[in-house]
Amino acid sequence: MGLPGIDSYPMPQRSALPPAHVPWVIDPSRAALLVHDMQNHFVEAFPAGRAPVVDLVENIAALRALARSLAVPIFFSAEPAGQRPDQRGLLADVWGPGIGSDPHASEIITRLTPRPGEHVLANVRHNAFLRSHLGTLLRTTGRDQLIVCGVYAHLGVLLTAADAFMRDIQPFVVADAVADFSAEEHSMALRWAARSGVVCTTETLLRDLRAARPAPSARPARGA
Repeated sequence: MGLPGIDSYPMPQRSALPPAHVPWVIDPSRAALLVHDMQNHFVEAFPAGRAPVVDLVENIAALRALARSLAVPIFFSAEPAGQRPDQRGLLADVWGPGIGSDPHASEIITRLTPRPGEHVLANVRHNAFLRSHLGTLLRTTGRDQLIVCGVYAHLGVLLTAADAFMRDIQPFVVADAVADFSAEEHSMALRWAARSGVVCTTETLLRDLRAARPAPSARPARGA
C-alpha cells in the first residue's frame, strides 16, 4: 500500500487538546527527548512549506535546542533502508517495502540532523522500543520521563508512548510537534495518548522545562 497522500491541515490549538488525567510535571533531570522517524521518506509525504509540516519541524527544533541546553538526552528513531522481506515482516503487507536504497530517503531531515552525543536508534517497527536499545538507554541514564515528537501520531508516536507507560516511563506527547495523515487521525492519537500520558503543546512544554531548570549558583561577593 505505501504511504497515503497527505493534505495540509492546521496543528491543533491548546484549547482543543484532551483533558489531562495524570498530574505529572516535566523535570529535565528525569526527561529524555525522542524524535520519532523524522526521515525524508516520511516528512516529504507532507505538502512542503505548509501546515502541519512547517510547524512540526520548527517545534521539534525548538524542543531539541532546549533539551541540549538542559543536558536532556536526545534520541532519534529511524527506519533502516533497504530491509529484506524477512526483516520487514508483516509491515510489508500493510505499508509495502518501506524505505528503499536511496540514502536521501533514509536520512533524518537536514533541519534536525543528529549531532555528536545524540543517539540514533534503528526503528524496525512502529514502536521505537521494540528491537532497540531505547529502554536500556533510558534506564542507564536514570530517565523515567519521555517526550515524544515526530511522525506519525497515530502509529509510531502513539504506540511508543503507550509502551513507555507500560514500562513505568511517563510519556509526554507534544501535540503540535507530531503530525499525521489527517487532522482526524492526529486528533484521535492525542485522545488515546491522553489516557496514559500527558498531551501538551510545544509552548507549554518549553515553559515548564525552563521553569524546572536549576537556578545558576550565585557568585560569591568580591572580598568574601
